[in-house]
Amino acid sequence: MRRAIDRMSVEDLTPSIIRQFLDHLERARKCSGVTRNQRLATIRSLARFIGMHSPVHIAWSGEVRAMPFKKTAKAVIGYLEKPEMDALLAQPDRRTPLGNRDYALLLFLYNSGARADEAAKLIVDNLQLGRQSSVRLHGKGNKFRSCPLWPATATLSRLVEGRGKRDPVFLNRVNLPLTRFGIHRLVTTMPNWRAKQCRLSKRSVLVPTRSGIQRQSTCCALASISTLSAPGLAMCLSTRRIFMLKSIWK
Repeated sequence: MRRAIDRMSVEDLTPSIIRQFLDHLERARKCSGVTRNQRLATIRSLARFIGMHSPVHIAWSGEVRAMPFKKTAKAVIGYLEKPEMDALLAQPDRRTPLGNRDYALLLFLYNSGARADEAAKLIVDNLQLGRQSSVRLHGKGNKFRSCPLWPATATLSRLVEGRGKRDPVFLNRVNLPLTRFGIHRLVTTMPNWRAKQCRLSKRSVLVPTRSGIQRQSTCCALASISTLSAPGLAMCLSTRRIFMLKSIWK
C-alpha cells in the first residue's frame, strides 16, 4: 500500500500492514532487528495515544500494542582494565585548576557509573562528603539512587569549596555548568589516551555494582560518546560494600 501519510486513516494501519512494513525494513532496507523494534515501539506508542483519546479505536489499539518485539542478540560490551583506566586518569594536568576538575570528573564517573547528563546536573547538595562519602544521583524518570564514593573521589570537597548547596559541582572555564557535550569534548580531546585505546571502544569502564566490581557499560564520559545515553549501572550499595571499594582504590 502506497499512500501519503496525510491521507492515511487509522483503519489503514492494520497489524498486517505494520508487519509488512517491519519486514520491508529488514529485507529491502537491510535494517537491523534493533531498528525494527524501535519503529514498532513508535507505532505502539501512537496506538496507545489514539486509544486513550478515541474510545472507538480501543480494540485496534490493543491489537497493535500486542504486536511482539523481535528478539535480538545483545552485543558484547567491552571494558577497561584498571591499568588502562589509570592511563586515562593520568591524562589531565593536575597542576592546573582545569586539570584538577577533569581528573575529579573522570574519577567521579569511574567510581559512580553516572551518566554524563547526571554528572552535568550534579549539585553540591547531592554530595555527602565525610567519613563514608556518597553521592545522590538524579537519573532518568525522575529516579534517585545513591552510590558510595572512594576516598580518592571524596577529594571533590576541594573542588566545591566555597560554593552554595545549589551550585553545580562541575564548571567549565567560564564558571558555567559543564554540559554533557562538554564531557564528550573532554574525552575526545585527550590525544595521549586516544592513541592508547586501540582495542576498546569508548563505551565502558569498571563500575561498582551490587554484585561487586563488575564489568559493565556506563554513560559517563567514556560511555556512548555519540549519544551519551545508556542505562545507569551504579546502584545503591550497602555499607559493607564501602569497605570493599576502599580496598580497591587506594
